[in-house]
Amino acid sequence: MTPLQRITERLKRVGDVNDAATPRPLLTLPEFFEGNDVVGSIGCNLPSTPTPSELYELFKYIAARPEVADVRVQVTMFDVPEWPFSDTIWVITSASPEEVADWFDEQVRPDECRRGWTQGLAFEPYPIPPGMHPIACWWD
Repeated sequence: MTPLQRITERLKRVGDVNDAATPRPLLTLPEFFEGNDVVGSIGCNLPSTPTPSELYELFKYIAARPEVADVRVQVTMFDVPEWPFSDTIWVITSASPEEVADWFDEQVRPDECRRGWTQGLAFEPYPIPPGMHPIACWWD
């Protein structure tokens, strides 16, 4: 199975991700990044678009922090055949949104870091560990 077939199969479990009523998939870092060489699948609006492997390394570094339980990639759309698109990662952490924003270099800093699931969107079930909360890191 190719990486594209693998991620397509994974996304089909929740329904059509291009339908706003479908719960947003929250992929693990390996699920989204392993086999992904599509520049612009994430971080496309940054001044100098990083490669998926560059962002993967950054997100693995963030995930390894002691105050972080997990980092998940929200699939926003799958409207091009090469790879799904994301504009948001979720950091499950005890840190504040301001602290999380400081973990990013200025060149890749999200446009917004905020606490709590996005109102009006449904998400795949995800159990939040005690003492932690989701922080959305969103790029416009």
